[in-house]
Amino acid sequence: MFKRSAGDAGERRAETFLVRAGLKTVARNWHCRHGEIDLVMFDGEHLVFVEVRLRTPKGFANSAESVDAFKQRKLAQAASMFLVSNPAWHDHPCRFDVVGIEGDTRELAWIREAFEVDE
Repeated sequence: MFKRSAGDAGERRAETFLVRAGLKTVARNWHCRHGEIDLVMFDGEHLVFVEVRLRTPKGFANSAESVDAFKQRKLAQAASMFLVSNPAWHDHPCRFDVVGIEGDTRELAWIREAFEVDE
């Protein structure tokens, strides 16, 4: 329960940060059979799929490094399902960002275009 509430708080903090940076929220915690997209946002022309990672101080990888190839594939599959379910967004370029919140410091790092997906 604590892990989920900490994750929810981290996602709200990341969303607030991104909205202040000029992005607009399209969806929160969008679910499909491939998984969940924490935040879907709009930035200029881009539809942005945001993965929020909260890492404990004893974690082996920082938040960005924790989005490995397997997680990237799952996010890409979920993003494809989002686009199928929301055809109004088909014509917009897409990108994948990661917002990391690190350990006890709760330092926030926004990584734009954290990874690319091969078509």
